[in-house]
Amino acid sequence: MSVSSQRVLVLSGRGRYADPWHDHAATSHEVATLVADLVGEVEVRSSFPSALADVEDFSLVIVNCGRGRPDPAYDGDDEAWAAHHSFLHRYADAGGPILGLHQSANTFADSPYWADLLGARWVPGVSSHPPFGDSVFDVVENHPITTGLDVVLARDERYCDVERADGSTILLAHEESGVRHPAAWLRDNGRRRSVYDSLGHDVESYRSPSRRLLLRREVMWLLGRAIE
Repeated sequence: MSVSSQRVLVLSGRGRYADPWHDHAATSHEVATLVADLVGEVEVRSSFPSALADVEDFSLVIVNCGRGRPDPAYDGDDEAWAAHHSFLHRYADAGGPILGLHQSANTFADSPYWADLLGARWVPGVSSHPPFGDSVFDVVENHPITTGLDVVLARDERYCDVERADGSTILLAHEESGVRHPAAWLRDNGRRRSVYDSLGHDVESYRSPSRRLLLRREVMWLLGRAIE
């Protein structure tokens, strides 16, 4: 597949999958801008029940959504969103790659598939983060995504105790209170490819050169592109 034929979808949280702590519109725009020169087309869509109806037309889906409000009177009940989750499940089962950013570990709680597709899950009452601020994320795996990076520096949140799927390869970690916590990881079982990147609380995160480089390399790897 040529670069010009590759299309990336950035799914941006709204309604049921928005939350009061993240400006999904701003960060989704930032992500789209940072990867626009890597592919033929980048499209940003808000999370509507029908937003993924044509997901098979995309070469990569980037999920930038939050937990939101599941009450039916606000933005539909679980049944109204069931097709949305099935579209993404079928896409991944057909080999479609997924990149989940930051709060994506804490979205689609009503989906029976999402935690397994992403390989990450925020566990209420267990997962946490210290206050937002200058953060250091150490590279812990020599992988094409991280080659040449010793650390990733960003003003961001440092997620702790996020549930990680078995068989995943940890790319980044940080230390909090003497404990090492994975901060980014990937899964590649020959059929499904996914990356979970816990960085990206707001646009400040993407002002860091090393953070921007990490994101672009994640995208290139997921698209099956050579990383120089």
